[in-house]
Amino acid sequence: MTLRHGKTLKLMTFSALTLAVAAAGQANDAWQADGYSYEQLIEAARGEAPITVYATSGKIVEITDKFNATYGLSATGTKVSGAAQIELMTREYRANNITGDLAISGDAAAALAQLTPMGITESWVPPNLMGTIPENAQDPVVVIGDPSVWTYNTEVHDSCPVSNVWQLTDEEWNRKVAMPDPLNKPAYIDWFNQLETHYDDQMAAAYEAHYGRTFENGQLSATATWVKALAENAPLLTSSDSAAGDAVGAPGQSDPFFGLMSTAKYRDNISGAVHLGICEDLVPFAGWSYPGYGLINTRTQSPNQARLFLHFVLTEEGIASMTIDGKTSGNSQVPAHPDEPSGVMAIHDQILAYNASTGEQDFDQRQDWQDFWRLNYRR
Repeated sequence: MTLRHGKTLKLMTFSALTLAVAAAGQANDAWQADGYSYEQLIEAARGEAPITVYATSGKIVEITDKFNATYGLSATGTKVSGAAQIELMTREYRANNITGDLAISGDAAAALAQLTPMGITESWVPPNLMGTIPENAQDPVVVIGDPSVWTYNTEVHDSCPVSNVWQLTDEEWNRKVAMPDPLNKPAYIDWFNQLETHYDDQMAAAYEAHYGRTFENGQLSATATWVKALAENAPLLTSSDSAAGDAVGAPGQSDPFFGLMSTAKYRDNISGAVHLGICEDLVPFAGWSYPGYGLINTRTQSPNQARLFLHFVLTEEGIASMTIDGKTSGNSQVPAHPDEPSGVMAIHDQILAYNASTGEQDFDQRQDWQDFWRLNYRR
């Protein structure tokens, strides 16, 4: 028996939405055909009205500026939180008054559970990049992966002081783990469900490796047991990844926290404001990555420009403003940014990838996981 209660969110569908999906699919197919031409896409984009792109990072402004300079266009980048993206795109679609033509999603599970099934957005994979975008990153297309990694203070420790995630539930690490509050960051709640759904065997094996006995719990999965024990061990819950990074990596500490945070915080290593290192070879994972999907509003009046923008951000030039923070491109041919300070790409095979096939389930199970964390957390 696992934590899951089998609750399913029932989404309403309407014939108008079905028609919109069909129309969008026909337009998409035209660009997937053998006659696809990158040059023709550019020409078609230049004949359309400027687009607005929503993203959770303020760097979307820099990216759209590069896009405009490259193609002679006038796209606008707007920073919008993940939850606000869902609300805005839904309201605009229903009013048939589109402002956000395209979004790089900040709330993957909600996008998969709401925007896609209701026909509000569609994805598109540039045919000339299809061979370098892994199949599991194509539906919908992953523009970026945003890794969160287990982190230690390199000023105090020569190497990672933790080798197994179950150690973090032991007395040694009571009140010594820092991480963003899962109740304020849905990606963490989704991660719990992803762990249980796809990696529970690895969590059970890690338990056996740490405690020397087979995992047995007739009521909870290995993942749920770990989440419960972690919450009961009173981790320091922060308002942001940056605050978690400060707790772990601030200089001059003798007994620092161990923590989980976005690799974006590692840029503060450059100035010496923190001393952060990735915990390589941690069992069963060194971190996890949350995707930013490229989602085109199916009612945009500038579909070709939106597709051209997706093509652009799937190139090294287009996504450089984000890869410098440790984010990874959905295009496997885009290398790590040469100035990225965490080195996360060197251990990318130790980072758990998000599985979109259960995104709707992640969304449906959020309330259960939130309640589970809330009931077990000890201050």
